[in-house]
Amino acid sequence: MTSSDPTAVPDPWHSLHELLAAMDAEIERVYVERGIEGVRPRFAYPLIRLAHTGPLTIRELAKSLCRSHSAISQTVAAMRKEGLVTSEPGPDARTRRIDLTERGRSLVPFLEAEWRATHDTVAELDSVIPYAMTTVVEEVRRALGHRSMRQRILDHLVEPPR
Repeated sequence: MTSSDPTAVPDPWHSLHELLAAMDAEIERVYVERGIEGVRPRFAYPLIRLAHTGPLTIRELAKSLCRSHSAISQTVAAMRKEGLVTSEPGPDARTRRIDLTERGRSLVPFLEAEWRATHDTVAELDSVIPYAMTTVVEEVRRALGHRSMRQRILDHLVEPPR
């Protein structure tokens, strides 16, 4: 143990996590105001994708959304609980094919409209703030492409003596 608690200082990620959570809560509020209960904003991307591709395994869905298998597996479990998707045995015993239920399918037109409105909102926000969020994200990505987060952490890491 070191002499001071490093978690006692403000977490530089806190504001970003808080902002993203608040934005998701606002999107979810739009759903609730439209009478759509039990649908989280994170469900929109996979539901829309499944509507356009048809049934996919969790691995295929994760790959098509550029998400981890674990994240999509958790999202699918939550969507299944809300009656939005079904899960049937896949081509082999280890895979499951995910498909939309009637309820899930019926929500897709609204979710597509919300998706477009959310993208328009991000573009609007980018136009009214001094540093566009999308530009900042791309600049951070570019900087990490030159020197990875891992390498940057290692450059600052002072390990305690053993």
